[in-house]
Amino acid sequence: MAALTPNLRGALLMMGSMTGFTLNDVCMKALSDELPLFQALFLRGLGTTLCLALLMRWQGRGLRLDLSPRDRGLIVLRSVAEVVAAFFFLTALFNMPIANATAILQAMPLSVTLAGALFLGEAFGWRRMAAILIGFCGVLLIVRPGAEGFNVYSLYALAAVAAVTVRDLAARRMSAHVPSLVVALAASALVTASFGIGSAFVEWGTLTAKNGAQLLGAMGFVFFGYIFSVAAMRSGEIGFVAPFRYTGLIVALVAGLAIFGEWPSTLTLLGSAIVVATGVFTLYRDRVARPPKPLGLRVR
Repeated sequence: MAALTPNLRGALLMMGSMTGFTLNDVCMKALSDELPLFQALFLRGLGTTLCLALLMRWQGRGLRLDLSPRDRGLIVLRSVAEVVAAFFFLTALFNMPIANATAILQAMPLSVTLAGALFLGEAFGWRRMAAILIGFCGVLLIVRPGAEGFNVYSLYALAAVAAVTVRDLAARRMSAHVPSLVVALAASALVTASFGIGSAFVEWGTLTAKNGAQLLGAMGFVFFGYIFSVAAMRSGEIGFVAPFRYTGLIVALVAGLAIFGEWPSTLTLLGSAIVVATGVFTLYRDRVARPPKPLGLRVR
C-alpha cells in the first residue's frame, strides 16, 4: 500500500480536526436541555485543560515563562477573545440549528483577512476584496435580518465571528517561537476559570450518566480536534490543506438532520455555499500572499 503524500495526510488530519470540533459542538448542544451553559463549559474545560497539561508534560515541555511582555499580552488577548467567542457561539448553538450556527462561523477566514488588511496592513488585493464582499452577502442569506423566522441568536454567532477574528489576529502577531501548547493551555485555562466563576451564579443541573457521557465526549472531541489541527498545519502545503476546514459544515449538516432533526432552508444552504466558495478562494489567496503561523488554535 502506497504511503500517503504530505498533502493527503494534511487534508485527512484537517478533516479529522474539523470533525472533532463539530462533534464537540454536537455534544454541547445535546447538553443544552440538561445543563446550563456555564456549568457545561466549566466542566468540559476542566477535562480539556487537564488533557493539554498532561500532553505538555508528556512531551517534556514546561509552561514557558520566558516570553516577552508583548507575547504575554497577545496570549492574554487571544485567551480573552476565546472566552468571548465561546460564550457567544455556544449561546447561539444552544438556541438555533447547529448547521446555521456553523455556517455563520465559516465566515471567519473572510473576516480575518479583512481585519488583517485594515488593522495590520497586510497585503490585500481586489480579488480578495471582491470575494469577501460576496462572502458577506452569503452570510446575509444565512442570517436574513428582518425576515420571518429570523433568529436573534444569529447575531450571537456573528459576535463569535468577531471574537474569533480578534483571537486569530492576536495569534498572527505572536513571535514564531511561542509554543502552540502554551497558547492553547492558556486559552483553555482562562475559559475554564471564567465559566467556573460564572457557574457559581447559576443553578447547576443534575449530572447523570447520559449528560456525563456527553461531557466526556465533548472533552475528547475538542482535545483530539486540537491535536489533529496542529498536526495538519505541519503536514503538506497550507494552501492545499486549509480549505478542508469546511468539512465541519458537512458534519454539522449531517448531525443536525440525524440527531436534532434539523435541516437548513434553501436560502441558508445557498448562503453557506457562497461563504464556503469565497472562503476557499480567500484562504488560497491569503496563503499565497503570506505564509501563516500555526497558532490559530480553537479551544472552544
